[in-house]
Amino acid sequence: MSFTFFKNLSFSSLANYSKPKHPEINFKTGGFLTLGTEIELQLIDTSTYGLTPRSSEVLEKTSKLNNIKQEFYLSTLEIITGKCNDAHEIEKDLFGNITRLKEQTDALGIKLATTGCHPFARYSDCIITPNSRYNELIDRNQWLTKRMTVYGLHVHIGMRTGDEAIQYMNFFLRFIPHLLALSSSSPFWQGSDTGLSSCRPTTYEALPTAGLPYWFNNWSEFEHLYGALKESKSIAVMNDLWWDIRPSPKFGTIEIRVCDGVATLGETAAIVAFIHMLSHWFSENSEWLLSLPQPERWIMRENKWRSMRHGLNADIITNPSGTTKLLLNDVLDWTEKLEPYAKKLGYEKYLKTIRGICESGNSADRQRKIFAKTGSLEEVVKHNIREFEEGEPVVG
Repeated sequence: MSFTFFKNLSFSSLANYSKPKHPEINFKTGGFLTLGTEIELQLIDTSTYGLTPRSSEVLEKTSKLNNIKQEFYLSTLEIITGKCNDAHEIEKDLFGNITRLKEQTDALGIKLATTGCHPFARYSDCIITPNSRYNELIDRNQWLTKRMTVYGLHVHIGMRTGDEAIQYMNFFLRFIPHLLALSSSSPFWQGSDTGLSSCRPTTYEALPTAGLPYWFNNWSEFEHLYGALKESKSIAVMNDLWWDIRPSPKFGTIEIRVCDGVATLGETAAIVAFIHMLSHWFSENSEWLLSLPQPERWIMRENKWRSMRHGLNADIITNPSGTTKLLLNDVLDWTEKLEPYAKKLGYEKYLKTIRGICESGNSADRQRKIFAKTGSLEEVVKHNIREFEEGEPVVG
């Protein structure tokens, strides 16, 4: 199969095969460029520093906190913010929920971390939460689903229409390597150094409905694909599309899902702000997307892989001829373009944090430094816990 096929792939031809419009994907406006965030947390035993399956116990203690939810494994919890207007509100929302959650987990002898995966926990030892939805996923995907003891940051951006959501998805397709490299925090997996800056994506990309999304020209093309996937029983519900970026019609947003779990709250807020600034930039520069050719799929896939492998030190491909540019430099170039938006939104401190990641390294780099110094993955876990508790990177 040629790369030309992927480049020219269009779903308008599916119109004759899809069912009438599915009501579950009626697009409900989420406002314009509003924000919402989901973070996933590791529950860590303070005696072994391994994962501990005590989420049900924690949820009993935090029953009044509606924004803390159960996840696939009993060693995981999720915090979901409300709809926010900016990254300042996101940071305040998360800080409040984290503070209240920690009061209970500390009392239970449980520590928390938010990196993309736990450095030495084995998925075969983790206990799956009893849930019909999770049982269906295991029945469908078997071993592939059972490997996913990973943790991510998901960012929702409010859209007014489905067509607008598609336009912004196409814009953010070009920033998948940037966002993954800034957030990379999963260099170790089941007790081994993977050699990757982010190994988390490898746990789910074998699924046919995961990884890079497709390019759509409009919402109607997405509806046609969704209808065909439902009719063929490739998916059962909208959430079976585990793309790096997907529309979320129920909330009226696009959901950026490519990021590793971010090690600190300060960096989380900064990456959310970076996404928000890019959104504001695109709202005033939409012609930029029209001036560029549709990205070739092999380039998108290669650039994502290079980001997974090398993080900010990746050389990304900038055109079909094979020209490359250091990803770190491209991130820094965009921080220059975004300075007016940082000033407008009051995001100067967040832009400084993004530049700090470029200068000092991401979480994966910091974890490797700890392991090189101590030779102990337990010390890496302690480092991740400390960074989570301090809310800022611990360098050195």
